[in-house]
This record gives sequence, structure tokens and C-alpha cells, in this order.
Amino acid sequence: MKILYHHRTRSKDGQSVHIDEMIAALRELGHEVIVVAPAGAEQTSFGSDGKFVPWLKRHVPKFCYELMEFAYSLIAYRDLVKAVKLHKPDCLYERYNLFLPAGIWLKRKYRLPMLLEINSPIFEERSRYDGLSLQRLARWSQAYTWKAADFVLPVTQVMAEIVQSYGVPAERMMVIHNGINTKEFENVADNTSVKTSLGLTDKLVLGFTGFVRDWHGLDKVIDMIAKDPADSARHLMVVGDGPARQALEQQARDLNVASRVSFTGIVGREKIPQYVAAFDIALQPAVVAYASPLKLFEYLALGKAIVAPAQPNIRELLSDEHNAVLFDPAQADGLPLAIDRLCSDSTLRSHVSKNASATIADKQLTWKANAERVTGLFERLQQHA
Repeated sequence: MKILYHHRTRSKDGQSVHIDEMIAALRELGHEVIVVAPAGAEQTSFGSDGKFVPWLKRHVPKFCYELMEFAYSLIAYRDLVKAVKLHKPDCLYERYNLFLPAGIWLKRKYRLPMLLEINSPIFEERSRYDGLSLQRLARWSQAYTWKAADFVLPVTQVMAEIVQSYGVPAERMMVIHNGINTKEFENVADNTSVKTSLGLTDKLVLGFTGFVRDWHGLDKVIDMIAKDPADSARHLMVVGDGPARQALEQQARDLNVASRVSFTGIVGREKIPQYVAAFDIALQPAVVAYASPLKLFEYLALGKAIVAPAQPNIRELLSDEHNAVLFDPAQADGLPLAIDRLCSDSTLRSHVSKNASATIADKQLTWKANAERVTGLFERLQQHA
């Protein structure tokens, strides 16, 4: 099968991990994948958000920037048409973005079966956090794209309910969570040897991976560690970087626990499993209500004792005291209390760790399984064409 894969993502972060892994999994199944994406996207280094787009956002008025986004659809459509004429693909797979109807235009002109992957309700996100100048155009473009695709692939059931609120029927949706590439977790060193190599021998490591933001609540973990006795084994390791890092480091210094908190900075994605292997307790302290966080799948793959909020999108994968310890995100001390439970109960840690490692296979949470679901949908669409 020839699959035309279209996206508008320049940043090298969790978004690019999803894109790269899905493309690789589809190719591993023997399909030809033709990628149409912004120029230079593949040259961006991991951890970068691309310099040009953030510069535009800072210096160009919102309505101009949004018009430029919409105008990009003409460039994308031109590139998609070129790809169709050159490669004659069987179908179109698109990662949803706002102000991007180009894929729908192509689908309708060339009658290509189309799947639309939806990771977030970008209209609602940007309206709330960044502000949108062209509100009516933005909402129209989101509704138009979601409703016109043959099949939509939200990453959680919570996201599916948002899509359904736009008038997309449930029978045209399939929830496909994020996943892992099992090959990346096959030869990971054991917990003890990794901790030794990192200078964390005999420490009880509380670990977090990803982009560090204020709302993640890691300040509560540092406060908790500061209340421990001086000889406590608890140590917080943050694998990643982000806007909250400087404040957290200062907090640790102010509370005299800087030696019990460490930050790795940006780590190449291929090295992340080696760091996660050092975790005794893996933290998913806060998460957007509709997201399917990549770190969660990495924690599961390595059989970590996970602490996570008890909210609907997380409960799609985790159950309290089965493969994680869940806490009420509305409770101010919910996160530290959940961590305390796992720290003080080695039997519970062992129990949830064992079940966590089985979750990936039980629920088929791999990129290969996701690629098989996608190609199965394309085959169904082709049969009904």
C-alpha cells in the first residue's frame, strides 16, 4: 500500500516522536510512505521547537500570523498534488493541525481514502492559552477538517468525545493511543547498574521525563523531599528541560536539598530508556485532560511503579493499585501522599511494577499495533470506495 503522510510539525519533541514512529512502523509492515511536511522539518534537532515559527509568533500580529497559517495550506496543497501525481498513493494519512484544510481538498479532488489523527482540540487550546484573532475562521477550519475526513483517530476517548461534539459520528472514529517501539526497550540496563552509573547508588529515585512546566507540580515533590530527614534515600531526577527548570533548581537550593534533586537537561530520545531504568517511582504528576502522554508508555514498558492523576484519560490505561497508584488531582497534597504510599510500601511498588510491565502487551500499546490498526482501516475504506 502507498500511504501519503501529511503533517505541519516542525518542532522536534513528543509530536515528532509520534510522527517518526508511526512512519517507521508503517514502513516496517511493508508499506511505502511518502511524507509531505514543512521544508526543513527533518533537519531540526531533538528538543527544538524550530526557531523561525516562534520568532513569527512573537513579532507578527496574531491575525497576520493566522492568515499566514491558513495561506500555508495553499503551499501544502501544491506539495500534496505533486506527491499524488508523482507517487500515485492509495490513501492519505494526516496529523491534524489548525488552519490546515489542504488534506481535505486533496482527498476530495483525488478521491483518496483519508484518516485524520487528532491529538488535541487546537482551536480550544489556542483560544484559551494564546488567544486567537480569527476565531470564526479557526473554528470553521477545525470543524471542516474533522467532519470531512473519512475516519478520525483521536488519541484518547476523552478526545473522541470532544470530536463527537462537533458532529462527527462515533462510527467514524477509532481511539488509537500513543505507543512504544519495543525494540528501544529490549537492551536496557537494570535499575541497580544504571543508578550506580549515575551516582545514585542506594537512592530511591523519583523520576520524571519530558518538558518541565510549572503546572506539572514538581515543586510539591521538592517540598516533600525537603521535609525528609537528612539521611533520606529519596532523590528526584528530572530527565528533560523546560521553562520551570530554573525555578525548581532555585527552590531546591533555597530548601538546602540541591544534592537530592538532579536535572539532566535535554536528552536524546534514544537515551531516555536508559535514564528511566534508574527510576524506582515514575511520576506523571499532571496531564492535559485529553492527552495520551508519551512518557506514560515509556514508564509502562520499563515496568515502573507509576504515580498519576485519577482522571478519565489516564484511567483509560491505568487502574489504582493495579498498574499504578492514582491520586485526586483536585487534592492539594494528592501527589506527595501517593508518592509516600509507594515509598513506604515495597510490596505495593513491586505489585504495580509487575502489572505495569504487562500493560503494553495486554493492551497492544505499540507503534506496530497502531500501524496495523491504521492499515486495517484503510483496507476497509478501500473496500467501500
